[in-house]
Order: sequence, then C-alpha cells, then structure tokens
Amino acid sequence: ATYQLELPREILARGVHNAFHASLLRPHWPNDDRRFPGRQHFQLPGFSEAPKEWAVTRVLSHSGRGEDATFELEWSTGDVTWAPLHEVRHLQALDEYCEAQGLTSVRR
Repeated sequence: ATYQLELPREILARGVHNAFHASLLRPHWPNDDRRFPGRQHFQLPGFSEAPKEWAVTRVLSHSGRGEDATFELEWSTGDVTWAPLHEVRHLQALDEYCEAQGLTSVRR
C-alpha cells in the first residue's frame, strides 16, 4: 500500500515526493526542543532558502573512447561523479576539457 503524506511546502520544494510505500513509514514522534534543540526544519542551515541548482563546474578526467567514454565530473557542491558521454555532450565544461586536452571535437 502507498500513502500520501501532508508535507510542509519547504520539503516539497526540495523535490521530496509525498507518496511513500507502507514499508518505509514509521510512527512520528514530535521533537522535544528542550532535549534536542535546533531540530525544526526552519532551524537547519539552508533549508528555508530556495533549493540551489547543482551544476557541473569542470570535467576532471575521462576513461574510454568514443561513445563508450565516461567523464569524471566535479559539481558545484564539491561532489565528484562519473557520467557517460551521452549525458555530458551539452556541457560547456566538456568543451573546456576537450580544449585543454588538445581535442578539436568529441566523436559523436
């Protein structure tokens, strides 16, 4: 069974869906602010602000060739992930990486 919850709009704005499978739900125990201060969602740093968009800041390296190539990406959050060519073709960071590597184009 799936249940829909009434979530605060701040949480919905973060992209959290309001439908959950019953196996993921647990009883709610309200926070005791005297014992655990700072646990309200509006007290968490950056939670009330508009969600920030993640962006690729640069391509760090690559592996493979042609359509099988994968690229190591650094995100604006500092996270590093790998993505295949078909997901990064449109990025300016890929163009800058290719230029730095001396490549005139990526084989499409």
